[in-house]
Amino acid sequence: MQYREYDSTFYWIGCVDFKTTYIYKASDPAGTWSKVGEIGTCYYDCGMLFDGQNIYVAYGNTKISVAQLNNDFTQKSTTQVYSSSITIEGSHMKKINNRYYIFVTQPASNEYVLKSNSGPLGPYEFKIFTKAPASGIQGSGNPHQGSVVDTPNGDWYYLSFIDAYPGGRSPALAPFVFDSQGWPSLKATNGFAIANPYPVTSVPVKSTTGTDTFSSGKLGPQWEWNHNPDTSKFSFAAGGGLVLKTASVTKDLYHAKNTLTHRILGPDSTATIQLDISQMTSTDQAGLSLFRDNSAYIGIRNGVVILQRDLTLGANWNTLSTGRLETSASLPAKTTNVWLRLHADIKPAGTHQGVFSYSTDGKSFKQLGTPYTMNTTYYFFIGYRFGIFNFAEQGLGGSVIVKSFDLALGAK
Repeated sequence: MQYREYDSTFYWIGCVDFKTTYIYKASDPAGTWSKVGEIGTCYYDCGMLFDGQNIYVAYGNTKISVAQLNNDFTQKSTTQVYSSSITIEGSHMKKINNRYYIFVTQPASNEYVLKSNSGPLGPYEFKIFTKAPASGIQGSGNPHQGSVVDTPNGDWYYLSFIDAYPGGRSPALAPFVFDSQGWPSLKATNGFAIANPYPVTSVPVKSTTGTDTFSSGKLGPQWEWNHNPDTSKFSFAAGGGLVLKTASVTKDLYHAKNTLTHRILGPDSTATIQLDISQMTSTDQAGLSLFRDNSAYIGIRNGVVILQRDLTLGANWNTLSTGRLETSASLPAKTTNVWLRLHADIKPAGTHQGVFSYSTDGKSFKQLGTPYTMNTTYYFFIGYRFGIFNFAEQGLGGSVIVKSFDLALGAK
């Protein structure tokens, strides 16, 4: 995403499914986005630069190219500007002090920079920026694949991310300087692993912990649908609560529409949902999942609490296994409200375990089954999520009300 001062607008560019590049714009990054461009080729791992009224996009894997776009965001030209003997990608293009830079990564290890004193199309020189920088998160990968930002005081920072599985990627910031030739380098070789001064004035933000009763009539930005949602199958109850109607007939959580996800807070956190199950049918399943390509969930089916584990999704998005039932527990007759809880330890050097429990009064919880160990591979690198779901095994028509979602750091 880039901000263009020329028209006071934010722009986002990205390649989807290695086929097509899309460009969207918005006057406010938190507002409504509209498509302004569609280019019939993939600008892989691209970064956009607005240079006055000129538009450039750096992209590619190992062979780095720069495309120039027309004002209507169609492609005007494209030029290969560098070919590397090592794998590099993740281009971020900048113009700083009349020099052009393309910051790239050797995936998950070293960071490099291309620099041109002549113009956006080169020629470019190639030099290492930082070699396998140390992380401040024990057991995680190296900070990598980032870009650079400056402060109003003229200080420069390298903004990157850290592979901190099973939780996903975490942002990281370290100061750097330019030498007399314009080459950047970190102020300290372990710049990401040490405490650095906060670069700007801090701004209070709403806590990510606490209880969401879905009473505002809309979902906050902390929520993400796993699929494009069927908007006819969810609504908000009068007085609070999220109504999830069954939207899919399936026995596969990965194929269930309207699974609502929330990022797991590190280093470990606990999610608790209150479900009104009075309108479920006997073949519906609703519950709380530890959601990624290897998953487990605690759910309700026909008046029984179940623990389903070892669901598996392949790298090609095909389901390899819908999992197995580990254990179950019957609910008291005429139970209408159930609390489901999941504690997840996502520290890279932690247990990587999720523990499921349930309650019929919201106070006394009983663990169900054994802890589930999360996957730590880089596939599906956004990391594990809490996932709330409701699907039908036979016919649509049932529903649940998610009366609340409570998120707390640590175990409860």
